[in-house]
Amino acid sequence: MNILNLIGRTKPLLADDIKNNENRLQQIVSSSSFLVLGGAGSIGSAVSKEIFKRNPKKLHIVDMSENNMVELVRDIRSSLGYIDGEFATFALDIGSFEYDAFIKSDGKYDYVLNLSALKHVRSEKDPYTLMRMIETNIFNTDKTIKQSIENKVKKYFCVSTDKAANPVNMMGASKRIMEMFVHRNSLNIDVSMARFANVAFSDGSLLHGFNQRLEKAQPIVAPNDIKRYFVTPQESGELCLMSCIFGQNRDIFFPKLSEELHLITFADIAVKYLEVKGYKPYLCKDEDEARALAKTLPQEGKYPCLFTSSDTTGEKDFEEFFTENETLNMDKFKNLGIIKNEVDFDEKLLNSFENSIKNYKQNLSWVKEDIVKEFYKLLPNFGHKETGKYLDGKM
Repeated sequence: MNILNLIGRTKPLLADDIKNNENRLQQIVSSSSFLVLGGAGSIGSAVSKEIFKRNPKKLHIVDMSENNMVELVRDIRSSLGYIDGEFATFALDIGSFEYDAFIKSDGKYDYVLNLSALKHVRSEKDPYTLMRMIETNIFNTDKTIKQSIENKVKKYFCVSTDKAANPVNMMGASKRIMEMFVHRNSLNIDVSMARFANVAFSDGSLLHGFNQRLEKAQPIVAPNDIKRYFVTPQESGELCLMSCIFGQNRDIFFPKLSEELHLITFADIAVKYLEVKGYKPYLCKDEDEARALAKTLPQEGKYPCLFTSSDTTGEKDFEEFFTENETLNMDKFKNLGIIKNEVDFDEKLLNSFENSIKNYKQNLSWVKEDIVKEFYKLLPNFGHKETGKYLDGKM
């Protein structure tokens, strides 16, 4: 299945930038050691493979998903084989004492890349998952940067999101706050980040769900009013590696919006996807009809689809990778832009945020409104959209 065709493109986004910098990438990666956190997820796997194929001296991968890690190793062995250096994987939770012991036992890396995240907008639906998102996206990042400083790591990289630019949902806001904590640590270690679009067919994404729906003979559902930019998994890995290796302190890399990167609706992708699979989309009027027809229509070469407008909490009307207040360098790479950041954080506000969240956790009691108020203290222009409806409440 050609992912590029499905997302409305004909050629890889970063092919020229990778080609123009390949010799330098090879030189640096082959002489360096790497730790990839969250390395068995969709983006983490892509980054890990980009590093592996350039023969690093050491590549350690940490991920809390044992099953995803097994698949990553099988994937790497089946496609890339082996490297001269040390390659090892560890099924660990970054927030655990086992991980801390692991770092204490070694911890010597040139580059640490953190791809771990709770990435779904729907994760703000309840206060407990929301707190885990804060722990993962903000405090685990802060913790692992501080460990990198202690171990004299050369460079720390972590993933932000396009949704951190003028955020309207808690996920995007958590990543924007993460960027503030990263800035505080940037006084003691070089850091770089990346913001990019949706990764097509990444684990848990709506497009990945298309595969699951066909496998289970269930209807395809997609919003018809939301347009998004998409990158392929390989492009996400390339973008992260470019930022990690070439980004200066506090740089945020992002894909340029150009003729190579197109806005496309999920419904349009669903139609293209079904055509590739040999089906004609059949538009249903509601969920009940779609579920009923899923049992019979595919035998006729048609597939039941439900395309509706979006009305759930946290959906952004449009995507953007930077704000009007950020300084850009659009000349260094052909299809990558760079946000050039001066140090930007408020020590008092960050400490207050840490203390408030710590108190909630110690008391084992908080509500979503408490967390939203804390976010607003750090992000006074936070455009949070609460509709009372969440993706878990629909098909």
